[in-house]
Amino acid sequence: MPSWKLVSGLCIGFFGSLVAVAGIGYAMVGVPSEENAAALSQNNVYYWADGTQMVAAGSGQNRQNVTIDRIPKAMQWAVISAENKSFYQDSGVDPVGIARAVANMARGGDTQGGSTITQQFVKNTYLTQEQSLSRKFKEMFISIKVGTKFSKGKILQGYLNTSYYGRGAYGIQAAAQTYYGKEAYQLTPSECAFLAALLKGPTYYDPAGNEGIDTTATADANRKRSKARWGWILEQMHNDKRITDKQYQDAIKKYPMPDDRKASKGMTGQIGYLADTAKKYVLNHSNISEKQFDQGGYQIKTTFKKANVEALAKAVKKVEKEKLDPKNRELDKHVQFGAASVKPKDGAIVALYGGAGYENGHFNNNADTSGVPVGSTWKPFVLAAAMEHGTYRSEGPLSPLSKYNGNDHLKVTNNDGTYVLKKDNTPFFQENESDRPWGYISLYKAMEQSVNTPFVQLGMDVGMRNVRDVAEKSGILDGSFATLNPSFALGTSTPSAIRMADAYATFAAAGKQAAPYSVTSVKFNGQPVEGFKKPRITQAMPENVANNVTNVLENVIQNGTGKNALSLGRTAAGKTGTTDENKSAWFVGYTKQLSTSVAMFREDPKSAKLLSMNGTAGEESIHGGDVPTLVWTEYMKAALKDEPDLGFPKAEKIGEIQDAVGAPTPTPTPSVEPSETVTESPSPTPTESSTPSPSPSDTCGFFGCEDDGGAQNGGTGNGGTDGGASTEPTPTDTNLDGGNTRGNGNGGIFGGPEG
Repeated sequence: MPSWKLVSGLCIGFFGSLVAVAGIGYAMVGVPSEENAAALSQNNVYYWADGTQMVAAGSGQNRQNVTIDRIPKAMQWAVISAENKSFYQDSGVDPVGIARAVANMARGGDTQGGSTITQQFVKNTYLTQEQSLSRKFKEMFISIKVGTKFSKGKILQGYLNTSYYGRGAYGIQAAAQTYYGKEAYQLTPSECAFLAALLKGPTYYDPAGNEGIDTTATADANRKRSKARWGWILEQMHNDKRITDKQYQDAIKKYPMPDDRKASKGMTGQIGYLADTAKKYVLNHSNISEKQFDQGGYQIKTTFKKANVEALAKAVKKVEKEKLDPKNRELDKHVQFGAASVKPKDGAIVALYGGAGYENGHFNNNADTSGVPVGSTWKPFVLAAAMEHGTYRSEGPLSPLSKYNGNDHLKVTNNDGTYVLKKDNTPFFQENESDRPWGYISLYKAMEQSVNTPFVQLGMDVGMRNVRDVAEKSGILDGSFATLNPSFALGTSTPSAIRMADAYATFAAAGKQAAPYSVTSVKFNGQPVEGFKKPRITQAMPENVANNVTNVLENVIQNGTGKNALSLGRTAAGKTGTTDENKSAWFVGYTKQLSTSVAMFREDPKSAKLLSMNGTAGEESIHGGDVPTLVWTEYMKAALKDEPDLGFPKAEKIGEIQDAVGAPTPTPTPSVEPSETVTESPSPTPTESSTPSPSPSDTCGFFGCEDDGGAQNGGTGNGGTDGGASTEPTPTDTNLDGGNTRGNGNGGIFGGPEG
């Protein structure tokens, strides 16, 4: 057994070593300074795809120090009551707080409040924001030294001058100007409590919201969090007797809603949205926190092409000027556009249009927003799912020539033949935009004229889960999907313009999918940051499925609702979309080189709710084939100037033709009225009419001509593969009986040119 002298000696030696190590650590570390932190602040520099500078922005231009006498007592006590009640009594180091901060770090958290104000001041001066145990212990030694060298007033001043308040604002002076447009010394106790709440984490406590960084940081959720913490801080200040009863009652009466976001230097026009998109991409694809990023020093090379961005903005402005008159027409007010352009088989976002610009008070990026339903631009995913998975009635993939009932006001059936019921147990009826009696028409024709009823029933037959999976594999994000009910087939989901352009790029690339990206490289003070590579390309759907979708969408432009895109003058495919109550209108189209989406909507600036566009631009209603298609065409002409027309890959015959056996097909009226709105009750008939059906001598596409024995299997004539149109009246139910007289036509792939 060792003697007590040996044990005592070992213990004394061990503790002596610890004291020596602590003494050396204490002696070696220096003390921080808010002046040094401010001097080291830098801008972030963004570059165009060609390497030229786009803009420099960040904390380098929005960081100011003020002395403690210029900081309201209420602000000082707000942070003390909320963060560190024992500030004036403690030594500056809280061992329990260090352990808590280490635990937060292990969970990947990025909020303050895990230690004393002294420790947080020390932490704020480390611009690298490295998160490690060694840094934590170094921070502890520095904090002890700061506690002995600096007065409490100096420490508190340093903390408030180096803290991050969000919106690129470092320090209390910049925060006061950013959120309330005033000097720090002018802040009220209520405003001080609000700014102190931001120190918990501005991403989640700024009532303007930060959904781009975290989808849970919505404006509503942030406002609730901010109000709760603001009220709690005021209560703590009152309990700690830092404000009087009267001051507390005056402060708690009304939540001090801050100013809207403002445009910082250089962030005008589309630049703000481009930088915002790139910043979000960096934060979502690296370990860099928003706080670190906004401290500056990063060089970000983007995928954006200056000429394309300018062309897209010019196209929007040109069509706005031609169609809208908000000064003299009330219904033209609050109309917005969002657009994005993506390279197929690559995913690079070459251009986007986010709105009227930060300088005009529009901070939401319409190219990357959610909440705007895409309408009938969703139908290609339904068709793709049918061609890949088939239906419960088919033995395999379904052909686009398969026929479905296109009549208005139809009951929708489940796979077991029962009717889909609403909550009140009455049958669910699907409406078209017009009451035209289409009868049984091919999916090819239904896509051309954007008839709703065939795609709703097709979606039920394929399975909405299969439709969802196809859309997700094509590039649509999980969080934007709507409920899987019958209307899901008609575009109740709300993906962004970026994601819609990227998903259609999957069709353009023969089924190959690449996630959209906006940043090619990031450097910090000249040194590369890891993690920025081109997305991996996957085969989202069989090549021939994608090529057949493209063939069908080519016909939408050639003969259907997208005919305004014909003026592009080159091979293109696309789909129009209009939603319930005319609240949004879309056109998404592509060539082999470029996929572009354009969304148009009206939004109440106060509630952010969508408004109907009926009457906008002096039209009875706005359709995807109108204004959005004009913007798309104007932009694509400029973006593809001098580029060759590469066409599309050949579509091979696919799937079995599912016909409506024994169903009568009413003779359609001569005019063709596009029908693409998601509705549950009849809507006004659009004013435009389609191009007349081609004659036998016309080039009618891969699937043949509609009227003379081609894709419509009889059409309005008396021939075709599966019989002509019946002259019997249209029944009101889905159980229609059709003619089955075969024609004698004998040419083409799916039927003769004449019946």
